[in-house]
Amino acid sequence: MREINAEEIIKNIAEMCVEANLNLPCGMRECIENAQKAEKSELCQSVLGDIAANIDCAAELGVPICQDTGMAVIFAEIGQDVHINGDFEKAINDGVAKGYVDGRLRLSIVGDPLERKNTGNNTPAVIHAKLVSGDKIKLTVAPKGFGSENMSRLKMFTPSATKEDIVKFVVETVSLAGSNPCPPIVVGVGIGGDFEYSALLAKKALCRDLNTRNPEPLYAELEQTMLTEINKLGIGSQGFGGTVTALYVNIEKAATHIAGLPVAVNIGCHVTRHCERTI
Repeated sequence: MREINAEEIIKNIAEMCVEANLNLPCGMRECIENAQKAEKSELCQSVLGDIAANIDCAAELGVPICQDTGMAVIFAEIGQDVHINGDFEKAINDGVAKGYVDGRLRLSIVGDPLERKNTGNNTPAVIHAKLVSGDKIKLTVAPKGFGSENMSRLKMFTPSATKEDIVKFVVETVSLAGSNPCPPIVVGVGIGGDFEYSALLAKKALCRDLNTRNPEPLYAELEQTMLTEINKLGIGSQGFGGTVTALYVNIEKAATHIAGLPVAVNIGCHVTRHCERTI
């Protein structure tokens, strides 16, 4: 049994909150550069150039890529051979508080959805924990801004729905979002599970490496079909029209009930962020 102190979790989460907000995942900037080369609209080419320059300026100045430093979403895969000395959930939230306050990141969380009083330290975080084999803890910090989060949707299809119906729903979701999620966007799609699990799948899809397609050909083909159809919408970067509305589409799927076919769409902006560490 391996011992991990809560202080180690606090330290890593705090550092990851800052890192995720200051640096895009590997390959994202290159993806934006490739989109600029592929874009047919001169105006949107210029907008994409400004986006790339903003990323570089943030890195140079050591400031967040986006002013909305998001709600902290934490995925934790906890090895069954790990014993945590301390309160795990408290350690996560203490790490988020330390990262956001000491890192001078924007504090965006209200403790009650109706009373709207800011908690002052960006907690509580949204925590998804899963037991796995091994003696390590894999942590993923995914700050989620709500300009894009607010544009997400979920639909409980019946099993009679076709692949074309699902593609149409995803494309419709992006069309309704328009310029609100700060395109070019990334699109996470969850297919299967139940009501809440399909949404979790869509969120997890946003954290997948952008260069990794779904390993199953059926879903990899669906990802490409959705991306192609979304980019026919003509929304373009920041809503100025053009041929690149989405940078990529990721699908995650799970088993579901014989009577259902849930589909969730979680939209991320062009600074869809996440940071991973294993301790």
